Amino acid sequence: MPKVLVIDDDPGSARSLASALGAAGFDALTVVDGAAALEALDRGHVDAVIVDLMLRGMNGIELARHVSERFPAVRVVLTSTYHLSERQLVRSNCGAVGFVPKPYVMDELTGFLRAKLAQA
Repeated sequence: MPKVLVIDDDPGSARSLASALGAAGFDALTVVDGAAALEALDRGHVDAVIVDLMLRGMNGIELARHVSERFPAVRVVLTSTYHLSERQLVRSNCGAVGFVPKPYVMDELTGFLRAKLAQA
């Protein structure tokens, strides 16, 4: 079962997404900031992270860079209610494999995650 870490500073949103991912066959856990995310990654195996762009403290782009550098096998997916184009994603040079906008269409999100994990 693929393990996904959801990083969102809105705990309710993070829990809702983790619950939906769990129902779709993922093992999902949540944290609310970049420091907690890096600690969780240090503690154990994670296949993918879903990172909100607008985190307090370390923003999503900065966190994505840290994750990509320290944990190169982990697939990083950025998310936000704000649009991020493919060009902006590439220019950010943060190592993310893609961007998924909020609100989520769960079939699209889970399909995207499965495709990116299969490429690993």
